[in-house]
Amino acid sequence: MNPLPAALARLHELAYNLRWTWDHTTRTLFERLDPNFWTDRGPDPVGTLLSVSVDQLARAADDPDYRALYERVVADFDDYMAAKNTWFESAHGDRTRTRIAYFSAEFGLTEVLPIFSGGLGMLAGDHLRSASDLGVPLAGVGLLYRQGYFTQTLDHDGWQSERRDANDFTRLPLTLETDGEGTPKSVLVHFPGRQVRAQIWRAQVGRVPLYLLDTDVPENSPEDRGITGQLYGGDREMRIQQEMVLGVGGMHALAAMEIDPEVVHLNEGHSAFAVLERARRAAAQTGVDYWTALKETGARTVFTTHTPEPAGHDYFAPDLVRKYLGGYAREMGVSVEEILPLGRRNGYDSAEYFCMTIIALRAAGFSNGVSRLHGEVCREMWQSIWPQISEENIPISSITNGVHYQSWASPETIELYDKYLGGEWRNRPDDRKLWANIEKIPDAELWNIHRERRSRLVDFTRRRLRRQWEARGLAPEEIAATDSALDPHVLTLVFCRRVVPYKRIGLLLRDPDRLIKLLTNTKRPVQLIYAGKASPGDEYGRQMVHRIVQLSQRPDLRGRLAFLEDYNMAVARTLAEGADVWLNTPRRPHEASGTSGMKAAVCGTLNASVLDGWWDEAWNDADPHAPAIGWAFGAETSVNEEADDRRDSETLFSLLENQIVPLFYERGAGELPSEWIAQVKSSLVQLGPVFNTHRMVKEYCAKGYFRG
Repeated sequence: MNPLPAALARLHELAYNLRWTWDHTTRTLFERLDPNFWTDRGPDPVGTLLSVSVDQLARAADDPDYRALYERVVADFDDYMAAKNTWFESAHGDRTRTRIAYFSAEFGLTEVLPIFSGGLGMLAGDHLRSASDLGVPLAGVGLLYRQGYFTQTLDHDGWQSERRDANDFTRLPLTLETDGEGTPKSVLVHFPGRQVRAQIWRAQVGRVPLYLLDTDVPENSPEDRGITGQLYGGDREMRIQQEMVLGVGGMHALAAMEIDPEVVHLNEGHSAFAVLERARRAAAQTGVDYWTALKETGARTVFTTHTPEPAGHDYFAPDLVRKYLGGYAREMGVSVEEILPLGRRNGYDSAEYFCMTIIALRAAGFSNGVSRLHGEVCREMWQSIWPQISEENIPISSITNGVHYQSWASPETIELYDKYLGGEWRNRPDDRKLWANIEKIPDAELWNIHRERRSRLVDFTRRRLRRQWEARGLAPEEIAATDSALDPHVLTLVFCRRVVPYKRIGLLLRDPDRLIKLLTNTKRPVQLIYAGKASPGDEYGRQMVHRIVQLSQRPDLRGRLAFLEDYNMAVARTLAEGADVWLNTPRRPHEASGTSGMKAAVCGTLNASVLDGWWDEAWNDADPHAPAIGWAFGAETSVNEEADDRRDSETLFSLLENQIVPLFYERGAGELPSEWIAQVKSSLVQLGPVFNTHRMVKEYCAKGYFRG
């Protein structure tokens, strides 16, 4: 990295604080240093500083306009970091010395730092951002994966391939924690017959530090260096090793950073071993027996479960648990045979596998699902853990997820809200009175901004399709056709999800002739964009991706149907901003929450969704006297999944043909779709103050962190 001119000396500090992921002015500062780099690579301040030349830096330092922008950004950054009037100080001023540790196997903060795979990581990233904005004294704990999640590519025939690229941590917004002599700080985790060392990196997220453990150090064996090699990689033994490093090593890392958390929040069960280590430490410090320590620390533990899907809950064979917890249990002064029942529904069944979700549910003083409906599903799903308690009294509550609005709304949208809601909406996105001002926005102004976003989406899709088709080796005339793919004036539907069976990405493909007729209607055309990754080795997902890609290459659909490979945060953000309708078709009640629809909603995109997860409560809580907030279907379920899919496919087609398409193309004065705009405003007014992570984090403080 070239030395920075004295006039721009704090660019380094700004680049290494991930506040730039939600502050558009800071991003503009780095983009102006090297616009071509950002066009090619996307938002990446550290990468910009590593690539920018001495001459470019000198020109920026000599440019009075650039220096004025730099000084404004620095002043705003300093005010933010030093703020003393945060929500947390106002609401919990007596707890300013409290520390909360937030454990998660993945964090979605920026595509530059690929340590996440999907919604769980996105939620964790937004949790940290809102905690920072609100001044909550929280520290994140996770793993730093050398390869992260996979990059999705398509071959010539449209089949998914996976590529894993190694991350160079020195080129990422990360700082290696060191002691006073410059030696990297590290922790040791006891494994059978050996110790595994993990060094500690920090990603600074506004005011919140995120500590990430990395076992790829010379002191470890090649096998142990690979423990943090891949997110969700390897076999069951690799997974228990990762979760030992995350849970046990994470508690060690907090101690190394001189953090003794009063509250520990486990974001899904991957980090549940933290409860064992926390109790061990408490017993050693206070002299109480281990089980008393486990009960006392558990009272200050929060556990959030995110999915009813079996694949989302880790189970380990008893012998594998004995292998990795046997010696550890002896250190705690207990037997591993006493630990095993904590992770079983039936503690007396010696053959039952050990479940990380169950040990978290047993240990935590507060547990929750991520929507009201998901809370109900969880209480039914895990009732057997408490057979003596009626289902409605099972100790699993619900706190509905949200999204961090400034991270997902476009600059134009943020500017619009600043203008009509006032700048305080950024600090108080959960204030209903502020969102009521949406009604003051002139219809034409709201619609024109959305048209700009849709045009940007079309341009973005064309560029990505061209790159995809060139990489796949398609014919030149086919590649040339990407220049006219999609139309910036046409009703645009978007479906972006992981390609797993319960998401039902193929619901509209059940009747391809009807879909083709819908998309190619000359009077009221529709265009549809798909994006999503199939898990490696998942044949269903690979087949669905291939089927959509093949359909999109039909000559009559090339301008109306597209599949974008490698769904990531940049793709999600652009599609959520530019779509007219966000489609969500899970098989109820398998969608625990579903935050992508919330991201779309804050941008003024309407949702058409099955009544599952967050949409179930959004729809049922909506004002029946106000304009609709979108469309809902699929509330009924049966034991016959095929019949349910057939019914929901028919219902969705009917909604599109008879309600959604006509409403979009019905134009009034000034060629504006007045009824459509009324629904957009109704959606923003009613959903805006509810489905944001500021409200969510405040709710965790009240119900979980500081209950009672």
